[in-house]
Amino acid sequence: MEAADTVIAGSEVLAEAAAEISNNVVMIPSCVEPSKYVRKQNYSITGSPTAVWIGTPSTEPFLAGIADALLSLHRRLGLRVRVISAGTASLGPLDPIVDRIPWSIDTFSEHLASADLGIMPLPNTSFERGKCAYKLLQYGATGLPMVGSPVGANVQALARMGGVSSGSARGGWEESISSIINASSREREMMGHTSRRGVETHYSYQAWAETWLRATSLASFV
Repeated sequence: MEAADTVIAGSEVLAEAAAEISNNVVMIPSCVEPSKYVRKQNYSITGSPTAVWIGTPSTEPFLAGIADALLSLHRRLGLRVRVISAGTASLGPLDPIVDRIPWSIDTFSEHLASADLGIMPLPNTSFERGKCAYKLLQYGATGLPMVGSPVGANVQALARMGGVSSGSARGGWEESISSIINASSREREMMGHTSRRGVETHYSYQAWAETWLRATSLASFV
């Protein structure tokens, strides 16, 4: 960063840290291409409700932090948890309610779209506060209702995409997820449309293209 002409940071937390080293920091959030995602069409819940989590083996342990809530929801509402990841390790007490899907560039979006809601739990530590809410952006591009921990970039992303913050309900994760499952299909559809619009407006490549071109001094070449 000391040697760079410009530093592009993916979140406010990272931008603040970079500003201690560089005097030319531009904040551009992580982005997705909405057109590359299968759009959710059916918001009715038939059979067991499905909460989806997508990520890497290194972040799968974040699910352990909300295991009690997920297990309670399984007992009360039949909740299943779909984990899209390259991981194969045990998730401990969650194993009986987890359906693993190997991540593939060709299929992950379809598996997102067939779930009922997306989840992104995060512990409130310095490393996680620097993360860029990418899971939430993927859920939003799919048109999924979502629940996330109010940590770092998640806070703004949830607000922009109409997601549910796990910190906004007295019962935390269990109540937040229940609120989506117990909503009507029309209400879930409206949540999904709001999340998709939020991505298109605030987290798409198109939305940030001009800022990127200026930051990289490439605008004159376009």
